[in-house]
This record gives sequence, C-alpha cells and structure tokens, in this order.
Amino acid sequence: MKGITGAGNWILDITKTIDTYPQEDTLANILAQESNNGGAAYNVLKDLSKLGAPFPLYGIGLIGDDEAGRSILEDCRNLGINTRGLQIDRSANTSYTDVMLVKKTGRRTFFHHRGANAFLDITHFNFAANPTRILHLGYLLLLDQLDEFIETNKTRAAIVLGNAKENGMLTSVDLVSESRDRFKKIVAPSLPFIDFLFLNEYEASKLTGVDLITPKATRTAFEMVLKKILSGGVLQWAILHFPEGAIAGNRNGQILYQESVDMPPSNIIGTTGAGDAFAAGVLYGIHEGWPMEKCLELGVCSAAASLTHASCSEGVRSMKECLELGVKYGFNS
Repeated sequence: MKGITGAGNWILDITKTIDTYPQEDTLANILAQESNNGGAAYNVLKDLSKLGAPFPLYGIGLIGDDEAGRSILEDCRNLGINTRGLQIDRSANTSYTDVMLVKKTGRRTFFHHRGANAFLDITHFNFAANPTRILHLGYLLLLDQLDEFIETNKTRAAIVLGNAKENGMLTSVDLVSESRDRFKKIVAPSLPFIDFLFLNEYEASKLTGVDLITPKATRTAFEMVLKKILSGGVLQWAILHFPEGAIAGNRNGQILYQESVDMPPSNIIGTTGAGDAFAAGVLYGIHEGWPMEKCLELGVCSAAASLTHASCSEGVRSMKECLELGVKYGFNS
C-alpha cells in the first residue's frame, strides 16, 4: 500500500501578529493578520504536499457548509490532496482558531472554536474502501467524539486506530497541548494501537507525570519519559520534539537524538505549525522506508523551514530545500 491519510482536526487558523501579549483589561496592537491552514490532519498533509511527497495524500474529517470549509476544499484540490473522506456537516461551522503571535518572541496563544471537528466519529472512517500505508490521526484531546469512551477502557479513537491496524495500516498519532488533566485517561487507551507517537515536552510531561519543563530536563529525564511511554504499549517509536531538537525511542531500547537546525533568529517569524512540520518530515521518511535517523533529520529541517513564516505551512519547502537548511546553518549542539 502507498499513501498517507491525514485524519482529525481541520481548522482555519486566523493568525494575528501582536506587539505584546496583554494582561486582562489592557490593550495590545494587532500588527498583521492572515488566514491559513490549521489542525494536525490539514497541516501535515499540506506540509507533505509542499515537501513534494511522491505518494498519494488523503484527508478524513469534518468541515462546515460555509466559506471556511469551501476554502479548505479548494486549497486541498490545489495541493493534490484527495478530499473524498473530508465530509460536510451542515449542523456545525468549520473549526477555527484565533492565533495570537507575539512578534518579538514568536510565542503563540490559541483561542479555539471546535466546530465540526467535535463530531468526527468512528462511522466517518472507512479504511477497507481506501487503505493507505499510514494513518496520521490528530489531535487526540481535541476531537470530542473520538475522545469519548465506548467501553470502560477504550476510547472511540482507540477503535479507529485498531480498525486501521486490522486493515494493514501503520498508525501515527499527535496530541494537543491542552491544560486540563486528561492526558493519561484519554491517551493511554490508544497507545497499544499506535506505531508512531508524536508529542512535545509539555505533552510528554502531562502523559507521564515526569516534569520536562521546570527545571529544564536532562537527557536522562527524556530517556526515562520515553521508556514510560513505550511501556504503555506504543508499538514502534515514541518521538519527542522540542525547540532544541528531537529524541526518539523504540521498543528495542534504541534511543536516537537529532538536534534542531541552528536557524538565525532573524529568520524566525513564528513557531506555529513547527510540530506538525516536524511530523510531516518524519512521516515522509517512514513512508519511504528510511532509517529513523534520516527521518528525524528531515523532520527538524522541515520544522526549521516552517519557522520562516507566521502560518503553519507557508514556510515549508521541498524536501531538498529543507535538508539544505541543515547544511547551510548546521545543527544546535
């Protein structure tokens, strides 16, 4: 089988670049505004298209019968993404996020309207009719219906991932950095059906209870977290990404490190979508059968390219151009 299916969140991001993030009851200035793609499924597929993926790309999800939904469909058609599995829910609006991006720091804050994504369910997935090599599902914790429990210890997302496995697909999952304490409860039931789990240091901390944020974690701490996640049932690789790079561990005890590209600060416009760009680069390599070391390198180079634009994907370039960023600027020590 060939191809990657991106399923889950389809979002229109309305990015507002601001001069400072205000306290309540105070004012900040909007310096610029634009609308772009958002959400794991939409971002990763668009990034793969821009990388020049030489395999089919398919989308599964829900959008509203509105201008935002129509713009997503048109964008996908222009990118060569098959939208047969992208269905219209006339009872809900297309999901959108107001992204507040602070110009000086590149830090962003999200105000999210769940919209049609909240109603994506098991019945919207038909892998038997159109299996691909990889299913990438995201974001868990931001897909209301799929995050629900169908049995005592099994979420609807776990059922979807299990169905994909039964149809011979590799499964990949990404999480969202929400502040509530639901990580262990919602994510754990899906782990035994996940081949590749992507998460950042905040999400890894919430999932395992090991603090990787304060104080700044050592490599030993990261390795301990990887082992805890893998012991939860992840089938192949757990992959953590963070500003300094990435660390990946597999069920055989192998640990790999990849430093991020040493991008000049003047080239960094925003960090929105960098995690999805990283996942797209890694998944590109996995699909093509590359060793994980090479997959991680493309991942950090794709993420570096995404930093050059305020949106999630407009900065991403061809695979060759992304890899050249690593050659040009080197990697952080």
